[in-house]
Amino acid sequence: MPQEHQKGSRGWSAARKGVWSRLRFTSLRLRLVVVFGLVALTAAVSASGIAYWLNREAVLTRTQDAVLGDFEQEMQNRAGALPEHPTQEELQHTAGQMANSSQRFSVLLIAENPQGRTVYGSSGGLSGFSTQDVPASLRKAVNERQKITSTNKHPYRLYWQRTVHGGTPYLVAGTRTIGGGPTGYMLKSLEPEAKDLNSLAWSLGIATGLALIGSALLAQAAATTVLKPVQRLGIAARRLGEGKLDTRLRVSGTDELADLSRTFNKAAEALEKRVADMAARDEASRRFVADMSHELRTPLTAITAVTEVLEEELEFEGGGIDPMIEPAVRLVVSETQRLNNLVENLMEVTRFDAGTARLVLDDVDIADQITACIDARAWLDAVEWDAERGIHARIDPRRLDVILANLIGNALKHGGSPVRVSVRVDREDGGDGAVPVNDEAGEGGSDGGERKDGGERKDGGERKDGGTREGGAGEDLGTGTEDGGTLPGGSVVIEVRDQGPGIPEDVLPHVFDRFYKASASRPRSEGSGLGLSIALENAHAHGGEITAVNSPEGGAVFTLRLPRDVSALTERDDGSAENTDNAEDAEDAR
Repeated sequence: MPQEHQKGSRGWSAARKGVWSRLRFTSLRLRLVVVFGLVALTAAVSASGIAYWLNREAVLTRTQDAVLGDFEQEMQNRAGALPEHPTQEELQHTAGQMANSSQRFSVLLIAENPQGRTVYGSSGGLSGFSTQDVPASLRKAVNERQKITSTNKHPYRLYWQRTVHGGTPYLVAGTRTIGGGPTGYMLKSLEPEAKDLNSLAWSLGIATGLALIGSALLAQAAATTVLKPVQRLGIAARRLGEGKLDTRLRVSGTDELADLSRTFNKAAEALEKRVADMAARDEASRRFVADMSHELRTPLTAITAVTEVLEEELEFEGGGIDPMIEPAVRLVVSETQRLNNLVENLMEVTRFDAGTARLVLDDVDIADQITACIDARAWLDAVEWDAERGIHARIDPRRLDVILANLIGNALKHGGSPVRVSVRVDREDGGDGAVPVNDEAGEGGSDGGERKDGGERKDGGERKDGGTREGGAGEDLGTGTEDGGTLPGGSVVIEVRDQGPGIPEDVLPHVFDRFYKASASRPRSEGSGLGLSIALENAHAHGGEITAVNSPEGGAVFTLRLPRDVSALTERDDGSAENTDNAEDAEDAR
């Protein structure tokens, strides 16, 4: 797919997500628009309904009163002038005259002729207005004789009713002639009034729709006015959460949102000051530890030289040390070595805290690295290892040696021997197994020294007394694969298992904490409490991880997982290739 198309797709996706985020129901903007719309819709519908009902009643009442008044007047003037027993021709003629009034309604007259037969006269002829068009209830009410009272002086009254035929509304009315005479019915179409009312309804509906649209626009404008400061506050809060503590909001106005912005600025200012104070104290603390460690090395160098002489005197067969003070001399020697280790560990921790630790990568054979670590510390009789030669990785060999020394040394101190070290490869697809990169190991072990057939090494880290300095210090010059090919992906997994009682469950979460030591359930450690913490920091520097669990078969299992190629990590460090975490280099930099 072309890059431009990919960018276009990502832009469209981002825009769509942005629109959806603004329109989702949990959005305050949408809720404001919905609430404004519902309020406007309720108000508009209520007002339109009331206006329609009032206008409908006014129109119908006005038309009805005019028609009924005209009909009543026609009944008195024309129907009242007929004889008591008119003929059908007379009824027909009178009905036609009544229908030609100003209101133009249909008329039906009913009476008895001189022969006593009921005759009908309709303004529309025989096929016009008939009794079938008059509701039975209305005919009954018209023919019912009323009782004469002081308030009702006539036995018959005018009655009316609204009906609908074929979808057209009609007004039907009827009455009997006062003083005797024919019964008259009137039928008036209300279709013109219905059309006027329909036009009014449409007008009110359009007005309601416009009001709804106007309310939505007004709500959008109000939401924008209200939410813009809230959005700025959210952006500022995210920037503050990202560590940009100098973020501030521009405050204008005196409303609640302005007060909220001022509160945010005060909180951000206080947070920035607090973080600055904490950073200053942390920097002072790190500087103190670094300076203390550096200053301790000068007298320790002299003390170490003296203790080495005393140690040689202790091993001299001639008895150069008085037996009375021999225990004290041995205590001084051991505590001096412990103090040396503590100072080295403190300096290592200081480099990690200061962010000056760097990786010096090389292609190493993991089996050679493990063998060299165990051999250098004389752990051959206490450690068993299952590491196939040919498993290569591009890592920092010195730091791997530190990790292995701390994990194996911790297992020997706190667990039970023999300690078993195993290696496997986790491929990227999740499969396990050792995958050799090269059947023949490259020249030189992972510690950079040339390995002889007898397993001896000369690594540049040799002490004056011939011993090997713990931690594998010295120049690391592993050669990697012979064919110079690139390493496969996946991870190298190294497990260190001891035969001890395991780690208590309450201790497991803290085994990598600095200066943390287990309770009485494990033997008291003579170390500094920094070894496992330094091992974890070195693993993290490689983009790896160390986990600690208890094995179901007994004992503790520490699992180290490292990428087989961590070159990408060093490329992100501005291309720096200096080994700034080397102890001697750190001394010179001070």
